[in-house]
Amino acid sequence: MPLKAYGVLITRAVDTRREGADDTPHYQIHLTDDAGTNYRAAVNVLSQERPSELLYLVDEDFRHPVTDRLEGLTSGWNTLPAGPGGPNLDFVRGNLFDPARMRPLPPDADGPDNDLADVLDHYVRRAVDDPEARLYVFGERWGPENGAQDKVFGFRPGNGVHDIHMNQGNSRRFRGDDGVWQDGGILIHFPGQSRWVGIFLAFQSQFWHTDDITGHALEGADGTRPEPGGQRVRVIAALVNPRGPAPEAETVTVLNASPDRVDLTGWRITDRLGHGSPVPSGPLAPGAFLSVPLTADGARLGNNGGEINLLDAGGLKVHGVSYTGQQGGREGWTVVF
Repeated sequence: MPLKAYGVLITRAVDTRREGADDTPHYQIHLTDDAGTNYRAAVNVLSQERPSELLYLVDEDFRHPVTDRLEGLTSGWNTLPAGPGGPNLDFVRGNLFDPARMRPLPPDADGPDNDLADVLDHYVRRAVDDPEARLYVFGERWGPENGAQDKVFGFRPGNGVHDIHMNQGNSRRFRGDDGVWQDGGILIHFPGQSRWVGIFLAFQSQFWHTDDITGHALEGADGTRPEPGGQRVRVIAALVNPRGPAPEAETVTVLNASPDRVDLTGWRITDRLGHGSPVPSGPLAPGAFLSVPLTADGARLGNNGGEINLLDAGGLKVHGVSYTGQQGGREGWTVVF
């Protein structure tokens, strides 16, 4: 079953603590909301399963429509309903980043800037020092703990967020936490710089092809991350906001980057909500591109930002991209990825 209490915590960071234990070390963050309520974010830096090193990715200039979807949420804990309709994170379907860019790091090692705790400390400490900075921590809520003292920072009652990492495609041991649109992560907003930083974590034991309903790893699917540049067919452009009245003739352009012909029979273009439009059947020659018209009852490219996924005949994701409202608002311009 999916996480019981998924959502996003919007707060200020006030302190941090590194844990060097070998069993289940975490990077701990002390947070407070605008009402003065204390929270602790427990961020995994070591897996209980081999390989034990976590995968991480930091986007120092994170641009994605999810930041616009967070507008209107209040300081403190915000429960997010299941599904793609809100600002929920999903590493597989949300096109938040390219999984091929993730890299493993040890939890704690001698020397500067060479472990996962160092990476987290670099960005979170900057947020601690900036009174305007806000952390958006996605994961599962725990507490309040009936007046009990927090075991790390000592405030009362104990209260916070964990599972701040990918929460689908788990091994059988942790399969009960699988779900879609419930992945964890940290977004840091620095208003003075008009900038967002995205921090994303995953376990090397997790699969990257998962069921759209359960989030379980698909039988027979390859669980490895995509290799850099390894997608044979990629989404390279989209005409999101054509000139003229609705319904507009939206298109998505795909490129066969491989040296081989690829049969696109049964392939589809889908949007964030899962609406799909068929890709014209037949082979796509090496180096060739194809403009895919989106049917009126199929995938929809909203002008306020969105996600585009390319699925093969078996329903497995081949490639995906996202665009912001700023990109989608330029009438007549093609968004190039």
